[in-house]
Amino acid sequence: MQITTRFLAPTDHDAWLQLWKGYQVFYKTDIPDDVTAITWERFHDASEPMHALGAFEGNTLLGITHYLFHRTCWAKERTCYLQDLFTSEAARGKGVGRALIEAVYAEAKSAGSKRVYWQTHETNAVAQVLYNQIADRSGFIVYRKPI
Repeated sequence: MQITTRFLAPTDHDAWLQLWKGYQVFYKTDIPDDVTAITWERFHDASEPMHALGAFEGNTLLGITHYLFHRTCWAKERTCYLQDLFTSEAARGKGVGRALIEAVYAEAKSAGSKRVYWQTHETNAVAQVLYNQIADRSGFIVYRKPI
């Protein structure tokens, strides 16, 4: 399988949307259409710190990742948060997730960031096999409260 990664273009919307909806099904959530629309717009707005990469085999989109840069009290440089990562079911186990994460690493390094981090659900054991190979587990527990 020959995998290439690149920033998603406006013309990739329909293929991205299919994977984005699959991601939501995987995590048993339903993001409102208006949030999905503004998210897509942000990826293509140069003033936004949000970005979207796709992994392709030829012209077929196999996986997506979204990441953003933010300031931190722990460093002078911005930190890169890999927010979402999803591959089509048929592409799993074929290096697509690794290619996407490595593409985010390269973009973060190019932007001067010293760290990339992400979260995954504790039940996502399959993904954790890959994550444990390419990153260090922080040991932090995430808390949140909707307000």
